[in-house]
Amino acid sequence: MARPLEEPLSQPAVTTKRGSLPVSPYALLFIGVFSVALSSIFIKWSSAPASIMGMYRLLFTIVLLLPFRPWKQTGAGRFSWSFKGSLLLVLSGLFLGLHFLFWMESLKHTSVASSMILLTLQPVFIMIGSFFLFKERTSVQGVASLIVALVGSVLIGWGDIGFSEQALYGDMLSIAGALSYSLYLMAGQKLMKEIPSMLYSLFVFIIAALLLFVFNMFNHYTLTDYSLTDWGIFVLLALIPTVMGQMLFNWLLAYVNATTVSMAVIGEPVLAIILAYLLLNEQPTWLQASGGLLTMLGVGIYFRIKPKSVQK
Repeated sequence: MARPLEEPLSQPAVTTKRGSLPVSPYALLFIGVFSVALSSIFIKWSSAPASIMGMYRLLFTIVLLLPFRPWKQTGAGRFSWSFKGSLLLVLSGLFLGLHFLFWMESLKHTSVASSMILLTLQPVFIMIGSFFLFKERTSVQGVASLIVALVGSVLIGWGDIGFSEQALYGDMLSIAGALSYSLYLMAGQKLMKEIPSMLYSLFVFIIAALLLFVFNMFNHYTLTDYSLTDWGIFVLLALIPTVMGQMLFNWLLAYVNATTVSMAVIGEPVLAIILAYLLLNEQPTWLQASGGLLTMLGVGIYFRIKPKSVQK
């Protein structure tokens, strides 16, 4: 995933540095980007259904959260329950579950390069949704940069049409995953100002895992009959890309600004493509390479100029 799980859309461009780190925050940022880039490799290595991998990734992450007792924050008086807030929380969890379902399944059909690059289209959907839902306006330069990103994604899809219909189907799933994640972020935008972040993560992870559990039951997928390799991958998906990746991004927001984190995760597709070449022998086509460069360039420029965007 190309954006921290708990970063609110209205996050200020600059955050306050609290305390000091024993190592450079940028070294930790690289570790986070590298960890998230590994997720696509783990998924490719597993023979389990994508919905099973997503469910266990969330469940094992929940287990890792439990020692921190995030539920204790329910009595902290920092937020109050309401019907609207509860509905947004449920929607946020459902959209996160759909994101895992669509994106992880996309890697069963298309290449790491196409899937990861198309996933970076999240800002396009967020820009459109924020305009209609929150009346947030984006500068002309911001719109132009995202159009460049869209042109790059079209080139990727065009190349995959010539490759196979299955690859194009995988591309569509990746775009659906990006859209679902964008809806997840927009649904949680207001909640992130009211609910402690770890408690919010616990709730949405549980809801998303329940959605995937129902999907697995409906499709009669076995919950236990998997190899030791698959079980190891389930644990690694929770520990490395989720905890050492996305949650590390959230923690680093206390030391570097949100724009820096957003710009850094643009490197996820680059590292993922390199890892796919070395570990999976996947070599990007010229259309994937050129389209990918355009997409990441457009998204990168958007994040660079985003603080200058006007909000109404």
